[in-house]
Amino acid sequence: MKSIWYFVGLLLTVMGGIIALTGVYTLFYPLEQPKLFSHLHPEIWWGVIMVVFGVILLLFNHRKVEQ
Repeated sequence: MKSIWYFVGLLLTVMGGIIALTGVYTLFYPLEQPKLFSHLHPEIWWGVIMVVFGVILLLFNHRKVEQ
């Protein structure tokens, strides 16, 4: 049986990847009306942070099933 933190890590990894890819897309195709602080590309930063924490949770909560 997997821990709940394994699934939280999986969810963070997937959602962070989607957010980071959206940030990369807006880097090459910018919005017509840029938002405040859009020059800092927060989607890329938060996406990468979420992926890193998700991978950490996946690695540290990987337990072997005892029989």
